[in-house]
Amino acid sequence: MNLFAILKRVDFKNILKVLGIGLSRPHFIWPTLKATKDCIAISTKNYGKLHHKNGPANAFRHAFWNYLIAKRCFKWQENEEVVLAWAKKVTDWHEASFPNNKLPEAMDLHNNEVGRFIFEQNREKSEQKVIALIKQMTLESTKIDENSTLSDHKNRMVHILEK
Repeated sequence: MNLFAILKRVDFKNILKVLGIGLSRPHFIWPTLKATKDCIAISTKNYGKLHHKNGPANAFRHAFWNYLIAKRCFKWQENEEVVLAWAKKVTDWHEASFPNNKLPEAMDLHNNEVGRFIFEQNREKSEQKVIALIKQMTLESTKIDENSTLSDHKNRMVHILEK
């Protein structure tokens, strides 16, 4: 993951915003970057390049990413509310900084929330057990379209493209 290549794609306003986010909790920067890198590697290992599409593999990546950020930051500050707020702030920033069409963005935000819920429910479990759980949830992911109501799928993963 080349951080500078990624940041070159972000406008100045959002670079300032992420600097402010980072400065608010500097001890979370390293675990967040490591969680992001590991999430990409694990998603690729399990799904190949499919996690870059809008199918179930993408749902896995977003849910696992949020879980992993919260899990890794929790080691630095054992406050569930703080790490969940951090994971939301970072991943919401990502969605705002790398704009997407309306439905894929809604799907990503929804799956991010599912990942934070998974952390809340499984904080004590090993990352390997949670990967297995999220993989199972991926198999049960629901296909949505622009007529779907995401609140009908609370705590369940969703996707757009066929499996």
